[in-house]
Amino acid sequence: MINLWLNDADVESAKLLEGSDLDLAVASGAAYYGHVRQGKGVRIRGGIASSYYVGIESAMPAIPGMAPPMEALCVAPFGMEEGSSVEVTDKEFGLIIGQPVHFQFYGSTTRRDDIAGTHLDYWREDELEELPEIHVTLDATDGRQVGDVVAVTLAARVTELGTLYLEAIAKDNGQKWHVEFDVRDEA
Repeated sequence: MINLWLNDADVESAKLLEGSDLDLAVASGAAYYGHVRQGKGVRIRGGIASSYYVGIESAMPAIPGMAPPMEALCVAPFGMEEGSSVEVTDKEFGLIIGQPVHFQFYGSTTRRDDIAGTHLDYWREDELEELPEIHVTLDATDGRQVGDVVAVTLAARVTELGTLYLEAIAKDNGQKWHVEFDVRDEA
């Protein structure tokens, strides 16, 4: 099928690569990955293909009947590699224990120079894509009671499997609450 498309485009046909022992391909890849993790091989770096942002309601005065304008805070920059993490310590949020929290969540494939902590109060329509909201309820643990307001900062980590792991970290004792997202494209 691919060669039909290539022929229609007047380009050279694709060459079929012969693979031996296809039943061992995954095992060979896993073994090589372990070898690379020990520093004994060549690692091909990739990283996440988008920058990710949480939405923040603007601190502007409320206007009856209008939703407050949204701002965005970069929590995971473009190219962040699997196994790496970042913390955004200069922005605090007040979250209430036991109450559901909803964050707007955005992704961008065009804003490649933003770093964790970049604050956007304006962006063009084609720069950020709205993603499904983040929903989380902070559990009442470690001596905290339902209704307590906890000052938190945000951190992000990309797991080895490409999952974005967001954490809300309590400023007073370091307690963590987390949410995970699969940031790899569906294949």
